[in-house]
Formats: sequence, structure tokens, C-alpha cells
Amino acid sequence: MSAALVTGASRGIGRGIALALARSGFDIVVNYASNAEAAASVAASVREIGTKAAMVRADVARSEDRTRLVEEAYDAFGDIELLVNNAGVAPAVRADILEAGEESFDRLIAINLKGPYFLTQLVANRMIAAGTRGRIVTISSMSAYTASVNRGDYCITKAGLSMLTKLYAARLAEHGITVFEVRPGIIATDMTDGVKEKYDRLIHDDGITPIRRWGTPDDVGRAVVAIATDLLPFSTAQVIDVDGGFHLHTL
Repeated sequence: MSAALVTGASRGIGRGIALALARSGFDIVVNYASNAEAAASVAASVREIGTKAAMVRADVARSEDRTRLVEEAYDAFGDIELLVNNAGVAPAVRADILEAGEESFDRLIAINLKGPYFLTQLVANRMIAAGTRGRIVTISSMSAYTASVNRGDYCITKAGLSMLTKLYAARLAEHGITVFEVRPGIIATDMTDGVKEKYDRLIHDDGITPIRRWGTPDDVGRAVVAIATDLLPFSTAQVIDVDGGFHLHTL
């Protein structure tokens, strides 16, 4: 049985990824930062599917938490074949980049970018030491290339994750470890609840996405499963857009 470590797995996209992987036979390390009840619900759902689950509370922005997360993940399942860097946050307040302060920027850099950068380093070194031909997936966003001037800090972190993927893909290929970026578009989660009316209009009336519906966490989860089950054996550093075609430029 293979095991996957999914950060931010207690809700939203992370939950969708964890359950999709469990349905494909993976044991799951359910990482969460604060919502133990939600994490326990995901773990219970994983077990109902028929695979194993281990919950680990850890803030990926904190070095000591990242170290403990990896140690507990390996203690739980002996080896980790898949790391999914999913944990991330949006700005608490959307602010114009001409007015935004440093506090939000520093928070988002720490959680969204620094955390996965160094967590990947830890897991990659464990994979190399164990001879694991593993896979690493980072969940970014269409904000990696779409400028939103009222949440510049978020866009910067997601753009950074794209380079994280390229860097680790180049470094780890010789060890048989492949690295991917999955780039969601407009996904129905609690993070997007506050802009539902806006995106309903953009999707259904304006046709901002050729596939005229909201994405779901399961849509993202299925993309991760394709990578996890080695359906892309001759690919690395690949970006998989899960965005209903938002990335297309059409006339």
C-alpha cells in the first residue's frame, strides 16, 4: 500500500485530494493546522473508503512543525511515496498593492511559499535516502499568472510555487522523483464563498471559462491521482491546469 502526505487536508481542495487518493488505494497523512474536527472527519472518510489515515497537526510555516510532520508521517506508514503541497491561505483582507502592508505579505510568503519549499526539501531527502521513486505535487493557482491587484501577495506566492516545481523537478529527476504543479482555477470551496456571486456571473453569463461551471475539489483530486498512479511516467515539471479552460486565449 502506498502512502501520501497531503498538507492542508482538512477541508476544501485538500480534502478532495485526500479522498480521491484514498479511493485509489493510498493511505493518507491528513495534515491540518487548527481544525481538528474537520481533519478527523476527513480521516474517518478515508477509513470508510478502506485505507488508513493518520492525522498530524502542523503549521507548515514553522520549521519545527515541518520537521515533526515528516517524522510522524514516516512513523505512521514507513515510507511516503507522494507529497502534496496543498496548504495555503488567502489574504485576510484584499488590499490594493499601492496600499497593502507587509504583515499580510509576510504571512502568505511563510505559509504558501516558504512552507512548501522547505517541506519539499525534507521529504525529497527522505525519498532519496530510502531510494523511493516518489512524486511531489504542488497545488498552485491560476493566480500564478493572473494579476489581481487587490491581492498581490497571494499572486506572488503562487507564482513562486511554479518556480519551486521547476527547481525541484530539475534537481530530483536523477533520483527518479518527478515533480508536478497542479493549477486550479475557480473551485467551489469555503475560500471562494465570499466571491460566489461574482464568479457565478463571470462563469455563467460572461463565459470566463469555456467549460461553464465551477470546479470542484474532486476535479483537482483526480488530476493528482493521475500523477500519483504513474499515468505520466515520462513527464516532470509539468503544469496541469484544472480550470475549465480559463488559461485559453480566445477571440
